Amino acid sequence: MTDAAVRREGEDPGGPSAEAGWRRARLAPSLAEVYRSIPVSGRSWWRKALAFAGPGYLVAVGYMDPGNWATSLAGGSAFGYTLLSVIMISNLMAILLQALAAKLGIATGRDLAQCVRDHYSRPVVRFHWVICEIAIAACDLAEVIGSAIALQLLFHIPLALGVPLTGLDVLIVLLLQQRGFRLLEALVITLIATIAASFLFELMLSRPDMGATLRGFIPSPDIVRDPEMLYIAIGILGATVMPHNLYLHSSVVQTRRYEETSAGKREAIRYAILDSTVALMLALFINGAILVVAAAVFFRSGHHEVAQIQDAYRLLTPLLGVGGASTVFALALLASGQSSTLTGTLAGQITMEGFLNIRLRPWVRRLITRALAITPAVIVVLLYGQSGTAKLIILSQVILSLQLSFAVFPLVRFTSEKAKMGEFVNARWLKWLAYAVAYLIAGLNVWLLAQVLGG
Repeated sequence: MTDAAVRREGEDPGGPSAEAGWRRARLAPSLAEVYRSIPVSGRSWWRKALAFAGPGYLVAVGYMDPGNWATSLAGGSAFGYTLLSVIMISNLMAILLQALAAKLGIATGRDLAQCVRDHYSRPVVRFHWVICEIAIAACDLAEVIGSAIALQLLFHIPLALGVPLTGLDVLIVLLLQQRGFRLLEALVITLIATIAASFLFELMLSRPDMGATLRGFIPSPDIVRDPEMLYIAIGILGATVMPHNLYLHSSVVQTRRYEETSAGKREAIRYAILDSTVALMLALFINGAILVVAAAVFFRSGHHEVAQIQDAYRLLTPLLGVGGASTVFALALLASGQSSTLTGTLAGQITMEGFLNIRLRPWVRRLITRALAITPAVIVVLLYGQSGTAKLIILSQVILSLQLSFAVFPLVRFTSEKAKMGEFVNARWLKWLAYAVAYLIAGLNVWLLAQVLGG
């Protein structure tokens, strides 16, 4: 552990407890070991911006995982470009909340999970940890199914075999954590670039109506009037902000070696928010591109019921008349699943250490989470086949929605408390805006849950 990490756990850097901490670190590698490990030296703003770039992209992959693909495909094929405004509004909410998470981590030196542990009773903390673990497993479930579907489409591997094969990515995580945190960030950025390039290719082939695309970013009253459109819109909103991303971001921003002064923290917050905003705008492009391609290819040709990823893959090449369009789509799906699962491992590590101060070896942690995701996926594939996987992805997004408010409300509360944040406390307008977003997300997710259970 670094000295800063030791101090964050309230240990004396020179005492016996520090020595015990070092022993624990050797036995169970911790993300805290890489805190303040990445230098941010450089006089020009763009060099510093590059040095701070990375954590935002680890977060952004959660906004373009296979679970989001289903809602964007369904929205574009059924209603054309209309729901682009919902994707944009969802992304703006995400930018706000991730900025608060970065500010909390830098200003306090504590991640969101640690702050929950600091402020609430042990039973409440354990409750937060349990539902967060369930949410991470649910998110992993969508990524497992998405990656397995991509393997099936690309290499004709049966879903029942592809699902357990996805567990091999634990080897990638182990290798990258041993080689350094910056390398992990570089791989995730490369995977995101692959997804972006793939959908830029699909956009050029699909030739969308630019006028209709631009009009789609203007909210339409039809979204509220049409129950089916409203349902998909709330699904997009509910699946956009991943709860574990808030814990993840508040931790990984602390990997930068910024100065522990007021000016140093203020600069770090500014560059961290720039990093996450740029990354999330890229996520906006990708999610928007999925919907636009679905609208331009499926809605325009009368295929209004394309909601499953396999259906989109099967129809893309014949409808576009260009060989390889479906293969590029499947490659992007594989990159999406793998990038999301890498950051899910980090989030699981952070929340277990933050809530409970318990450390496990990364491979043990990963195998536990992946086993929780693989088991129901294999059972559903064997019993119900492809149709069951689509329903399982939707269920995973509903489970995520249940946990979201338990992460958002503490985040807004902590960043609005002057005693905790000092000079970095939220301004009054920002406090009320953040609470408005928190209540809006909570209300929409409750509505979505009620509709799913009622249906």
